[in-house]
Amino acid sequence: MNKIISKHHFSENVVQLEVLAPYISRNRKPGHFVIVRIDENGERIPLTISGSSSARETITLVIQKVGVTSSKLASLEVGDSILDVVGPLGKATHIENVGTVLMAGGGVGIAPLLPIVEGFKKAGNRVLTVLAARNKNLILLENEIRKHSDEVLIVTDDGSYGNKGLVTDGMEKFIQKEKIHSCVAIGPAIMMKFACKTTQKYNIPTLVSLNTIMVDGTGMCGACRVSVAGKTKFVCVDGPEFDGHSVDFDEMLQRLSAYKAEESAAYEKYLQNLEK
Repeated sequence: MNKIISKHHFSENVVQLEVLAPYISRNRKPGHFVIVRIDENGERIPLTISGSSSARETITLVIQKVGVTSSKLASLEVGDSILDVVGPLGKATHIENVGTVLMAGGGVGIAPLLPIVEGFKKAGNRVLTVLAARNKNLILLENEIRKHSDEVLIVTDDGSYGNKGLVTDGMEKFIQKEKIHSCVAIGPAIMMKFACKTTQKYNIPTLVSLNTIMVDGTGMCGACRVSVAGKTKFVCVDGPEFDGHSVDFDEMLQRLSAYKAEESAAYEKYLQNLEK
């Protein structure tokens, strides 16, 4: 049993849980995820680790309410326990000193981006981060991101915080200002698609995390299969991170049932304006 040590509400539908998990807290690396099962009758769901404390023997998970299990998990309180937390799973992010790294996080994708931002900064890189969301209330972990970034630019769809625009607008500002050696983008699939279209124009290597398509986390269900450079990959065992310029995002988006049509329309409109 894994006890919940603390809980924080980012918004009505997004919460952060600090969970007792001694082994995972000592061994997790940026990019790793866990499989969670609330009780004996519960389904297994994958969640990317957004942080850990070896001293407290805890890991931090950010949960967005999108279904029965995630809603039930988000409703747990301090002192409650989760039956199973298995991990760390997946391949850790390859981190090295490459120079200047552009980080792009969208919505709850900011949570798994945090340990990667921290890791690249500790490796000696200059880190420029764009945080994007539909509105101010959906910008997560801003203070933590700022702690490990040289510069942070915030963009919101409605202009309620930071600059009005999309994540790609913020990325372009950094790219036009200085030489970018590498990029990491994590967020909704549609966001990552257009983030990669942006970096591809400038030949900037880009890493994406496709954790949003994972289901059981073992590779057996086949739900997380994606095409990368024309080959079939399974996100939970081959990833969750891949070369963003090689991912067939259109195929992935056709199979995703959780992404919202209005977000797609916003990015499609932006691309049309960009190509004019």
